This record gives sequence, C-alpha cells and structure tokens, in this order.
Amino acid sequence: MTGDTDDERTTIRTGREFEQAYRLDASEAGEFLIELGEQLRDGDELTITDEEWELPFAFGEPVELEVDFDGVGDPELEIELELPGRTDEKAPRIE
Repeated sequence: MTGDTDDERTTIRTGREFEQAYRLDASEAGEFLIELGEQLRDGDELTITDEEWELPFAFGEPVELEVDFDGVGDPELEIELELPGRTDEKAPRIE
C-alpha cells in the first residue's frame, strides 16, 4: 500500500458545502488549534488537510470568536471560530 499524496486528495472548493466532525483527545485537539492559530497569525490563507481531502481557504476580517458555556447538568464549553471568506473586489474609482 502506498501513502496518500496531494494528488489523491479531494480539494474542497467554493460552491460546495462540506462538514467533517472528529472526536479527539485534548492534546491532539490542542495541537490542531496551535497549528491553526499559527496560520491565522502569520497570513491570510490557511489549508486544512485530511488523508482524503484538503480545504484551502483565503480568509478576511473580522474573525468572529464565540465562547458558549452551559453549566447546567453536564457542563459543556463550546468555542466557535468563524472566518469570513476574503474578497478580491476592489473599490470603484472616483474620477
């Protein structure tokens, strides 16, 4: 069996809806968030990959961060990050 290459991955592009959920241990989720944070800090594009797919995304501003805590019953903390797509539109000129 050969390893996956970039050519074998499906590229998720604009015009398509995509969702994938993972159940991870906290350290693995932390490593993902660190790498994601570094891409957000260092540029305006990021690429998320799995063995089967890749999702390149050029993001814009502002980034929305939501913290939701439910302390009733079984406590749960949800952290959601929403990145708007970057537009390549230019403002019109004044002449």
